[in-house]
Amino acid sequence: MFNKRNLMALIGLTLLSFLTMGYHPGLEDDHVYLAAIQKDLHPALYPFDAKFFQVQLQATVFDKLMASFVRFTSIPVAYAVLLWQMATIFLILAAVARIVRFLFADERAVWGGVLLTGAMLTLPVAGTALTLVDQHLHPRGIATACILLAISALQTGNRWTACGLLAIAFLLHPIMAAFGLSFCLFLLLANFTGMADKHPALAAFAPLGWIFEPPNAAWNQAAATRRYYFLARWTWYEWLGAIGPLLLFWLLARWSSSSGYTRLQRFARVVLAYSGFQLAVALIIQAVPACVRIIPLQPMRYLHLVYFFMVLIAGSLMGRYLLKSQPLRWACCALIAFGGMFAGQRSLYAASAHLELPWTKPVNPWVEAFVWIRHNTPQNAYFALDPDYMEAPGEDFHSFRALAERSVMADALKDAAVVTQVPDLGASWVRQVQAQAGWQSFEQQDFERLKAQFGVTWVLVESPRQTGLQCVWHNRSLQVCRIP
Repeated sequence: MFNKRNLMALIGLTLLSFLTMGYHPGLEDDHVYLAAIQKDLHPALYPFDAKFFQVQLQATVFDKLMASFVRFTSIPVAYAVLLWQMATIFLILAAVARIVRFLFADERAVWGGVLLTGAMLTLPVAGTALTLVDQHLHPRGIATACILLAISALQTGNRWTACGLLAIAFLLHPIMAAFGLSFCLFLLLANFTGMADKHPALAAFAPLGWIFEPPNAAWNQAAATRRYYFLARWTWYEWLGAIGPLLLFWLLARWSSSSGYTRLQRFARVVLAYSGFQLAVALIIQAVPACVRIIPLQPMRYLHLVYFFMVLIAGSLMGRYLLKSQPLRWACCALIAFGGMFAGQRSLYAASAHLELPWTKPVNPWVEAFVWIRHNTPQNAYFALDPDYMEAPGEDFHSFRALAERSVMADALKDAAVVTQVPDLGASWVRQVQAQAGWQSFEQQDFERLKAQFGVTWVLVESPRQTGLQCVWHNRSLQVCRIP
């Protein structure tokens, strides 16, 4: 357990990590998750095309949990997800501290691991399209906290606690929880038998309860938009990010053996066994045509846990052997690590405020438009906009559906990912995306066609643009217009 001083240090590092990584609600996967929470709380929202987020959410209780939390506490959604984001970061750092303390039993190693992990929360994970933690509340983040806490519980022999934490992770994010369970099984086998110390491959076992379904043409079209699904499309440096950890943990196992770190040696060998097995599974899935429907479950995302271990151990060794008890060294290290990651995030989301907090006004013109729509259009409004809008200059990957809280026709980017998980939505997705093809050259008759064909009543278009529609609001980049 943490004493008062350590607890305050963890809280301070949580705040520093949050300030470094930034906060962007409505970003990327919030297209699904934040919209689902709002729909649970306000069933009248999203009368059209709610299936593009509701069907996928049947596999998780995340949106129901958040909606129940909002109802119970009466905290507005925007503040509730901010609070949970902060709690997620705190729990992850607390779990890292517990894992490192078991491996090293050295306070300098503990805080080195926590410090570097806190700085690197937005570190990309090879070619998986993941970072260690998202810049908005994501069920993967909470599940990761539970998995890391389960690992620390197993290290100290608290198996029932670990089981409970893994069960929570499964309820929130089954795919990531499966990887967590797989690693815990390796760890359990190593603790019981010592097999991982002699023959790591003998410990290979993981739950593979994945569903096989034949793909259709719409599924193939949607899957083609996700380059990172297919290992043959990974770049050389993404492959280096996948293979490199195997070499690093092999070297770590050899070094820790000669240095007398028995627990670290065993842990490194467990990571090696887990990584080798999961990589083999991923390669088999990619190579066997009958397994094509499993590809969207992204078996290479096992690297998410491996990268956490890589960062926390690197930080631990840095604290133990480099920073030692020198305050100036710690300060310089923190400045470089947190400052570098902060600069990266500002470059990545240059058109948005670094912290998009509930009480601040939007800086991003797209977000400004989404917020105006949320407050000034009817709940049953049905919108259309450029199906590739998330990639527009200055949009910064914010979701219309999540932030405007209005129904919108399917887009070509995030809804494509949903289709790869739920093939039954493929025909509807293709029909809607094709109907919006050539959006940049749309004229009044094209918008009227969308209204006649799909029931669309509003559009968001880039300005200045002559649409022939009834435009009721605009900013420097966009116009909100009604289709007569």
